[in-house]
Amino acid sequence: MSRYMFWSKWNGAYKRTKPLLFLFTLMESQELPECPVCLQPYDEACTIPRVLACGHTVCELCLATLPQKLPGAIRCPACTVLVKYPPEGPKTLPKNIDLLRLFPGSENPRKPVQNSPIDSRIPFLPRSWSDEFYSIWKKYLLPDDAVERKKVSLLTVGSFSRSGQDGSGFKAGCLVRVMDCLSEMKEEEREELGLVLRAFTKQSGRICRFLGLWGDLGDGILYLVSEKQESGNFLDKNVGGFEKDGVFNFAMIGMEMCEAVISLHKEGLFAGCLGYSCFQFDDFGHVFLDLNEVLLIGRRIHDVVAKVGSSGKKIGDGEIGVLLKDLLKRDVFVSPETLLELLEKEGIGVDSGSSRYPIGYNSDVWLLGCILLRILLGEVFSDLLVDFMCHIVLKVDEDSESACSSVYTSLMENVSSLLGTKFGSEHVSLQQTLCKCLDFDPENRSLVRDVWKFIRELVIKPQFDKIVKFDRASYDGNRGRCLVIGKLCLLPRERTETQENDESKGNETNGADMVNGLIEGSIKSKDLQGHLDCVTGLAVARGYLFSSSFDKSVKVWSLQDYSHLHTFTGHEHKVMAVVCVDEEQPLCISGDSGGGIYVWCINIPFREEPLKKWYEEKDWRYSGIHALAVSENGYLYTGSGDKLIKEWSLQDGTLSCTMSGHKSVVSTLAVSNGVLHSGSWDGTVRLWSLSDHSLLTVIGSDTPGTVLSLAADQNTVVVTYENGSIKIWRDDVFRKSIQIHNGAIFAISLKGKWLFTGSWDRTIKAQELAGDDFDLDVRVIGSIPCDSVITALSYCEGKLFVGFGDRTLKENVGRFKKTLGDFTSLNYWVVRDYYRLVDSVNTLEREIHRLSDEQLTAKTSEFKKRLSQGDTLSDIQAEEFAVVREAARRKLGMGHFDVLAFIFLWIQAKKHIIGGAVLHDGSIAEMKTGEGKTLVSTIQFSSRPF
Repeated sequence: MSRYMFWSKWNGAYKRTKPLLFLFTLMESQELPECPVCLQPYDEACTIPRVLACGHTVCELCLATLPQKLPGAIRCPACTVLVKYPPEGPKTLPKNIDLLRLFPGSENPRKPVQNSPIDSRIPFLPRSWSDEFYSIWKKYLLPDDAVERKKVSLLTVGSFSRSGQDGSGFKAGCLVRVMDCLSEMKEEEREELGLVLRAFTKQSGRICRFLGLWGDLGDGILYLVSEKQESGNFLDKNVGGFEKDGVFNFAMIGMEMCEAVISLHKEGLFAGCLGYSCFQFDDFGHVFLDLNEVLLIGRRIHDVVAKVGSSGKKIGDGEIGVLLKDLLKRDVFVSPETLLELLEKEGIGVDSGSSRYPIGYNSDVWLLGCILLRILLGEVFSDLLVDFMCHIVLKVDEDSESACSSVYTSLMENVSSLLGTKFGSEHVSLQQTLCKCLDFDPENRSLVRDVWKFIRELVIKPQFDKIVKFDRASYDGNRGRCLVIGKLCLLPRERTETQENDESKGNETNGADMVNGLIEGSIKSKDLQGHLDCVTGLAVARGYLFSSSFDKSVKVWSLQDYSHLHTFTGHEHKVMAVVCVDEEQPLCISGDSGGGIYVWCINIPFREEPLKKWYEEKDWRYSGIHALAVSENGYLYTGSGDKLIKEWSLQDGTLSCTMSGHKSVVSTLAVSNGVLHSGSWDGTVRLWSLSDHSLLTVIGSDTPGTVLSLAADQNTVVVTYENGSIKIWRDDVFRKSIQIHNGAIFAISLKGKWLFTGSWDRTIKAQELAGDDFDLDVRVIGSIPCDSVITALSYCEGKLFVGFGDRTLKENVGRFKKTLGDFTSLNYWVVRDYYRLVDSVNTLEREIHRLSDEQLTAKTSEFKKRLSQGDTLSDIQAEEFAVVREAARRKLGMGHFDVLAFIFLWIQAKKHIIGGAVLHDGSIAEMKTGEGKTLVSTIQFSSRPF
């Protein structure tokens, strides 16, 4: 046994007999006991040993520096159990006297503490992408409901499977499908996608900002989403429309177009192709470059090039002319060297061979010059450009350089003549700069910033322009990345036939793990029918599934073939909860709404009678057991309508302890790491130490809401509420609140990092809890639509068991037919408690009716006497109300009916007696005109003199 393990056990089992064993070990090893945190030997000066409630010893200084994440509680660093921590600090904790007695005067200087990182994440099941991969992309993922198509620019970058929407019951979440799509991309494709997202998710110059990636579950497409300017594009409507008096407007547009291209170059990217639609205008008339449109134009160019010829075939003058005219009809421009590169990638040769000019930043100068000249000159420039492009593309080799020069000179003369006719000789420098942009040799072309400078001179004369510096792009040769020949322009734009065929066949998973089925988008289910009413609880033990129900029974199912094996009967009331103890003697324990606790043996053959049973004490207001939980030390915990939590011994059924503090019904219980978690309708969750039953802390008290269920596993606590939200605490710190359902969440199951929730909206949601100690991430894996409200969940052995409440189910509460929607609400349970009072009052009606007037009057003195002898108002309330009703009947000829319009809790009943009880409890009752408000008030006033 190692020394560390020995001391953990020694400290954990702190007894008087241990020092003898310890002394023997000390004499043998000559080593001192150490603090489990700082690993410093204990002494009475620096490393003072203090004993925690769990029995472990930690030095005083370490206790003072440990994070106290919950008020009044701290986690023991040795066993991680949550223990009570005094508000005065560690000095009030008892010293470990035995340790100090063994080593008096030991002085050891403290060493620096090195804390090793603790990985709190629990690996559970494999998947196609890792946590590291997800952490890279999660900041770019948009929620499935965050995009309005008309207000953004969308570009298809991938597609994913739509399986599970039709044949399978499971609908994979948007997150899972998007991440699967990203993981299936090639590394080069993801690299380029990540490059543009990193560069332009923040506003960068005059580039439309990228919003992120969005998966449309309807069409199975992954989109790259960017901003879309409100005013759109109007260049195509104004081509050739700028006359001499419109030079100022042209200059403002031209400068901002240059600035947009420069912003692109600053990020190490160049377009390779541009069109009018790439430039968008905002409400103030400013120009922005839409990179989604650039990539879309690039895909169109690939399509046009592919139609020109087949792989291995050479094309000539005619085909090139057709290609260029087709592009110009689409208002698309591409530089000669880029066009030759695209032809070469498609395997299409030209008569002249390959281009000797590389693609680079200057390729965008050609595009910018073409667009600006087209804006100024109109269609006539397109005809000149087609002839010029055909010549230099087909005769670009070195031997024909002189011929290309002569063609270029001819083009420049024609362009200069047209510009001179339109604008005169005032802007010769701009004309020369624009013409220089079209040089067939990229090295001789103008720079983008020079084009910007000469356009600016149309607005501000150089002698008056004080802006001498411009944020220049860093041009490092031609090492930038070209978008038009990149991977994003080659990504599939339509769903492939292979994907469609795979989806139509589906993926069957017979006996496979539930979560694997969720990730694949395919699961199978089996109905287990037998209960006659709503299923309230599920538990698994020894290869059996146990289900409790409002039909007053607990059924036993085999997990081998899911056949029904046995039914435990005997409950007199509705069974509200069921738990199992999987020990040497396996037990099934069930609790009902009447306070009955039944313990069943689950060894074959199953017995008809319970091993033992007992009942909680109750009065008319008591609403029975709502929740059950068991601990490893053989104790049962019950949460009840009397706002109490009780601890029972499973050996003899005796009550060991009662824990109070909740202000309403205790609706849910969970045990984890030596701590009992209790949730209540008062909206709080209380944490209790199982060692001494003391209250450790209260969480969730700062926000209103009704706690319906909770789950605790290791260091994570998840609480569900009536509004469809969940709150998550991890490592004793509140991490996140998230809305995941459209109705109350009645059922929850937490296993490691997998969280399942079932709700009133008839949907099961599967979530994965991931992230580190600082950032908890709730990943929605998907959902399973159901036909009824989910009332119970249990995840075990790779399978998810679900209990339902039939939506057509009727519940008879004595006088009204209630649907499931009524008795799964908080209002149902409160109203039901008041019906107990009504039943008690009605039971006493005949007895009180036989009393004479004198005897009826004497009841007041009798009630006062009983109160003075120790009875409470609750003890006499039923008889008191019966006396008041009889007195009203005799004196006024009116009796208190049972019905009233009920209070603030959502639904209306009609009971006078209930109305009086409501007022008696200090609540507000609402009644319509003529329903007897005055009569109701006599009941609550009847107890005031007492």
